[in-house]
Amino acid sequence: MGDDRTHSPYEPLTPAGREGLAAILARPERAVIALDFDGTLAQIVPDPELARAHPDAVPALAALAPRVRSVAVVTGRPAGVAVRHGGFAGVPGLEHLVVLGHYGAERWDAVTGTVHAAEPHPGVAAVRAELPGFLDGIGAWQGTWIEEKGRAVAVHTRRADDPQAAFDALRGPLGELAARHGLIVEPGRMVLELRPPGVDKGVALTDYVREVGADSILYAGDDLGDLPAFAAVDKLRADGEVRGLLVCSGSAEVTELASRADLVVDGPAGVVGLLARLTADLA
Repeated sequence: MGDDRTHSPYEPLTPAGREGLAAILARPERAVIALDFDGTLAQIVPDPELARAHPDAVPALAALAPRVRSVAVVTGRPAGVAVRHGGFAGVPGLEHLVVLGHYGAERWDAVTGTVHAAEPHPGVAAVRAELPGFLDGIGAWQGTWIEEKGRAVAVHTRRADDPQAAFDALRGPLGELAARHGLIVEPGRMVLELRPPGVDKGVALTDYVREVGADSILYAGDDLGDLPAFAAVDKLRADGEVRGLLVCSGSAEVTELASRADLVVDGPAGVVGLLARLTADLA
């Protein structure tokens, strides 16, 4: 990315990543830029309702979006919540932004400003009703709290005296509760999300890349829920469908993603810097 790439913090460390970056720069009109929201475009905060996109994220996306095939935000949040917390609606340059919410079960298009979604899984309502008493019954209520996500329910442990110990203690019991209602548990950064099976960021990303006819992709994420997206890009690369660049928004809490990434940047600020650098190289 310029003459000083060997010294750049945005230089991919793997051959596949360098090929992916080269393909994006060579044919941006066939490139998809896909990004997680929490931890990637927005800092992780104790209360997810207070999470907001990095102040430079929307300007960076708006500058880059007209130069590439598509920009998509792929998130476990409801699509409308991500749009609101990201400040994505009505932004010049983001007229064709797509937000794939609830791991792809919901979709918001800037073109229409509307959310389209399938019918919710009945197990989510059952778990939602049972979860408060369940947590109380196993003595896990103190320091944990429930986040309603519409098509999923999440239990956070970040406010507990020992967040990691609370997380570890809850993982098995919540897995059993989820299974009884036909759901799965998706672990994250001090959060356990109970949601329907068969829907993840990898499925959503693969379907979207094929829908728009992209032949290169950048995907950036920060959490365990992004591993399916990483795996999907790996498979698309192996099958020769795309060249791709996998970016980890670095965190000391999640090391698995960094070990799988072609490039690790310093949190949302690093992601914004990467987007700005791409825009400059495409100018």
